[in-house]
Amino acid sequence: MHILLVDDEALARQRLRTLLADCQAQQPGLRLHVQEAAHAAQALALLQAPGGQAIDLLLLDIHMPGQDGLALAQCLQRLPQAPALVFVTAHAEHAVSAFELDAVDYLTKPVRLPRLQQALAKVQRLRGLGHTLGATVVQAPASPPVPTEAPAHEAEALCIQERGRTERVPLTELLYIKAEQKYLTVRTLQRTYILDGALNDLQARYSSQLLRIHRNALVARHAVRALEKHYDKQPGSTEADTWAVRLHGCTELLSVSRRQLAAVRALLAQA
Repeated sequence: MHILLVDDEALARQRLRTLLADCQAQQPGLRLHVQEAAHAAQALALLQAPGGQAIDLLLLDIHMPGQDGLALAQCLQRLPQAPALVFVTAHAEHAVSAFELDAVDYLTKPVRLPRLQQALAKVQRLRGLGHTLGATVVQAPASPPVPTEAPAHEAEALCIQERGRTERVPLTELLYIKAEQKYLTVRTLQRTYILDGALNDLQARYSSQLLRIHRNALVARHAVRALEKHYDKQPGSTEADTWAVRLHGCTELLSVSRRQLAAVRALLAQA
């Protein structure tokens, strides 16, 4: 199946790629070929390219700069061989308009693997694309019982789903976690991951290892090296100075809110 991801958020496209890889890994014989477009004009250019590969499915965001997803969907209806359409958006209120445009499904962000599998199965059944996801609706795997207390080895790592596998990222390797639009960016010295979740939940669970420095960021306590003052007045701000932390092995400075300054100073005083 040839799939085109259309979303102006690079993180959202990366997350969908990861989920599609998980679908393929869990279903032997399923072959997914994925392309990306950051806006409607780029998507149309790919769809109308002479001699280009026919697209079977569009995974389409709604709110994008310029032409939005609903307008693009209307344009698709004029194509001789229009691809199947599944909307992927954070805005549930557009569902009625989406189905009026013959959408196969409507997924809300953050997208979960079982829902994406169900959407792919619908597309394959409707379009007769050979291999189906088990020829039946894919059921979400049964959730294991939640232990009253997590084992120590689990409490020291984040479990991240990526490209068909679950990867454990030890908290000892972590530098920071930032909220980026609808997802979390997890940064280590070696690389960056995308994680579904909420900062508040991670802060509550790993309070001894992670420190809140801003409403959108947690840092690993072991990685904090310095607190620096910057005279960089932001537009609309009444404060001429800002604060940032410097982390071990990381050139990026992370902003510290005034509300969290005392906690950062207390941490550095313990070093």
